Amino acid sequence: MLLKYFYDQKLAHASYLVGCQRAQEALVVDPGRDIDQYLEMADREGLKITGVAETHIHADYVSGARELADRVGAKLYVSDEGPADWKYLYLEPYDHQLLHDGDHFMLGKIKFDVLHTPGHTPESISFVLTDEGGGADEPMGIFTGDFVFVGSIGRPDLLEEAAGIAGTAEPGARDLFRSAERFKSMPDYLQVWPAHGAGSACGKGLGAIPSSTVGYEKRFNPALQFTEEEEFVRYILADQPEAPKYFAVMKRVNKEGPRVLGAGHHHAMLDVAKLSSAIKDGTVVDLTPSADFARGHVPGSINIPLGMLAAWAGWLVDYDKPTHLICKPDQLEEAARVLHKIGVEEIVGGFGANEVRAAGMASEVYATGTPADLSTDIEAGEVKLIDVRSNDEWNEGHIEQAEHRFLGRLPDNLSDLSGDQKIVVQCRSGARSAIGVSVLQAAGIKNVVNMTGGYMAWKSADLPSVKSEEMVTG
Repeated sequence: MLLKYFYDQKLAHASYLVGCQRAQEALVVDPGRDIDQYLEMADREGLKITGVAETHIHADYVSGARELADRVGAKLYVSDEGPADWKYLYLEPYDHQLLHDGDHFMLGKIKFDVLHTPGHTPESISFVLTDEGGGADEPMGIFTGDFVFVGSIGRPDLLEEAAGIAGTAEPGARDLFRSAERFKSMPDYLQVWPAHGAGSACGKGLGAIPSSTVGYEKRFNPALQFTEEEEFVRYILADQPEAPKYFAVMKRVNKEGPRVLGAGHHHAMLDVAKLSSAIKDGTVVDLTPSADFARGHVPGSINIPLGMLAAWAGWLVDYDKPTHLICKPDQLEEAARVLHKIGVEEIVGGFGANEVRAAGMASEVYATGTPADLSTDIEAGEVKLIDVRSNDEWNEGHIEQAEHRFLGRLPDNLSDLSGDQKIVVQCRSGARSAIGVSVLQAAGIKNVVNMTGGYMAWKSADLPSVKSEEMVTG
């Protein structure tokens, strides 16, 4: 048996290629949309990808299952558990097997037993792997998807928080408790192969270690220490990270079937003469580093540096309109791959950053200031201070005069802001607030300043702050 691990750092997504060398066949578990990595690995190992197994309808990235089925004829092994609203709708043209609790399927001599493990989502299943070709009659490990992570467990509130399906969080938490009890009854030696690592919004406190064991998780995973259902429900529904609003789009896309990109899919650099209409008709994302964007950018564009694109594009890009990029030519395909992974489909192309600036189109600037520069006006109430950090960061400590407006929801939270008022935007370090400044300017609010160094620099300067309930001084 062969087991290969793939990890997408930008999405904190783990996927796996399982190979039966005797049968010269391979299967991919929870594939991402960039399927060339699996095809290249299979070819290198002398295997043919004949199957795809998916633990659930994913919310945080576009699945590569349909792409593999379309490109290489891989058979789809997917859940048929859960209510009618959570059934796959694109399967008919493809070879597929609908799975229920207690089912199994084979890859050569490798056996996959199906467990229904609802909670994170109603249709969630896990796959218990046994290598019968090696003479084993006991399982080796379990692919848990978004059910059990290293150091955490899948959140049950995504359907309610992201997809807007009211009344699903608490029932999901109770299902999750029962699934966790079932997990704890499994052999301690069983390896655990989850679909996400640290940084994913599919749970809280995920570990950065790629795999674990049932026994280790039973001892040290905080979510598996509860024996009373009510205590578990309170724990698992509290303090979850913000659910990105694009998760609802991903659920629909992966249920209905993602668009097949096909081999050789690529994008073109565009004539800068088309930039004005691009600003008018859709979203223009400038990948320029924020310090350079501050010194000159195209009015109406928003700034998301390439390294932050995966984290924030899903919040800030309008999925119903075309997307254009301002970037270096060698950044275009990487950025487009990131956007396609989170379901941004209509990527028209890119405008060269140097050409845009040479044409004099980067005519807008914004000011920056350190906490020392800005503290007097902030404390006197002469500027409006907006803190764009997460809820947890805000609760741990914030500047007393600040208003909390989380960056991901900032475009929907601007109606009360005046174009005449001076606004300072602040985060932890100045990186997210730079994005926030660009969002405000693109919305027509021009008198905006980015606080460089953010809250950390404010604290380092011994300026005062408060926690959610009590005053502290820095």
